[in-house]
Amino acid sequence: MSSIPRTTADSCTFVIFGATGDLARRKLLPALVNLAALRALPERFTVLAVGRTPMSDGAYRQNIARSVSECCPLTTDPAAWAWLEPRVFYTSETLDTPASYESIGHRLDALEGGPAQRAGRLFYLATPPDAMADIARRLGAAGLLKEAPDAWRRVVFEKPFGHDLASALELNRQLALELAETQIYRIDHYLGKETVQNIMALRFGNGLFEPVWNRRYIDHVQITVAETVGVEDRGGYYDRSGALRDMVQNHLFQLLALTAMEPPNSLSAEAVRDERVKVLHAIPAFTETSVRSDVVRGQYGPGTQGGSPVRGYRSEPKVQPASATETYLALRLSIDNWRFAGVPFYLRTGKRLPARVSEIAIQFNRPPLHLYQAAGAGAAEPNLLLVRIQPNEGISLRFQAKVPGGEVRLGTVTMAFNYADYFARNPETGYETLLEDCMTGDQTLFHRADMVTAGWRAVAPILDVVGSQPDALLHEYPAGSWGPAAADALLTRDGRSWRRPEP
Repeated sequence: MSSIPRTTADSCTFVIFGATGDLARRKLLPALVNLAALRALPERFTVLAVGRTPMSDGAYRQNIARSVSECCPLTTDPAAWAWLEPRVFYTSETLDTPASYESIGHRLDALEGGPAQRAGRLFYLATPPDAMADIARRLGAAGLLKEAPDAWRRVVFEKPFGHDLASALELNRQLALELAETQIYRIDHYLGKETVQNIMALRFGNGLFEPVWNRRYIDHVQITVAETVGVEDRGGYYDRSGALRDMVQNHLFQLLALTAMEPPNSLSAEAVRDERVKVLHAIPAFTETSVRSDVVRGQYGPGTQGGSPVRGYRSEPKVQPASATETYLALRLSIDNWRFAGVPFYLRTGKRLPARVSEIAIQFNRPPLHLYQAAGAGAAEPNLLLVRIQPNEGISLRFQAKVPGGEVRLGTVTMAFNYADYFARNPETGYETLLEDCMTGDQTLFHRADMVTAGWRAVAPILDVVGSQPDALLHEYPAGSWGPAAADALLTRDGRSWRRPEP
């Protein structure tokens, strides 16, 4: 088994803004426990949790211990938590005055052994998106972003990165006033999934697949990210966002980029990100006409999920009764480059669908001469390479084989690789790799400024059409179905059909 040596983080202080929220409680702290169990954290490691609720260090540690046990029981490693617990501290600050940041600076110096000591600092903004630029500005004004040898400063920003192209450009401009691009880590938890990372290994670590990974052999590509849940308690946020902003221009476009990118000249962060952003730049600009023909918006109505009746989107808490926000979006696009010209890519995502599944399905062309069909064996299923991202991570290849017996008959068979069958899996929240990369300075799996704007630029014409006509392209679909019939028609007119993934 070949491997690249693991890089251990330098001495580091991990500062979490919004430390009493769900993200910190359910994901970040459990991920740190897992990293501690893997011995992936430096010996000189400190967590400073920053929240609004007054409490002591001990009280915060108790809360986190309980949360880790309740939310992520598989991550509970007594030895790992025993190592991490005394390194976790808490401070209560409002984050809206210079005094708050001065206080944070003094606490950091004290925890690190004084200002003369050298340690990297990672600031994680688990805060509302509209607070990101202001927090960065105040950190800069307090001198907390100034780097020195052996004292790096990095800031992690959670999506969304803007609300549209104009706001994304403005956010990037404001962040650039305080931070170098090398200090900015725009996190997308989707890129922390092992199978997403394995797309590159599949393509560029093998000699088998890359020669056929092009327009000569591939008929089309389908990318699906389906959820069974509704908006749950996120109705207020989701009603202002919708599937296009929440999922397509970030998660799905990154899966698209990894699928369609050219081989990088190295595994360095910039080389990989250069090739990913080229894919987004190669998406032809939508026009109003192509938006209306190649984009389908859907919104779930009342239906049945798991055998139980569920309400429609407009009846969800904090959702406007006449909301025109889409909970489903499907689109057809192409990549105008030498490798994929003429190959359609179909993307879809939605809530209240029959299965929770994320996958990339690459369907190959049929053989140029149907020998077996002429011999009476019937039409053969086209070859399909399936990359399954969740819930059962793995890769499978569908092909044809002769059915035993005297007659000439073909049957569809599948070769499948499942991660759980081949590799030992450590408990994970999906954030372990990303947090470790933040601490070691590897930006490969993070969005760069130009990637953010390229994604927004690609969907801007869709937002323009919807902005002028909120009900445009909107179709209701029953909860528990695979979406509106209009989405099926998107492929039917091309002589194709959507896969129906199993849970």
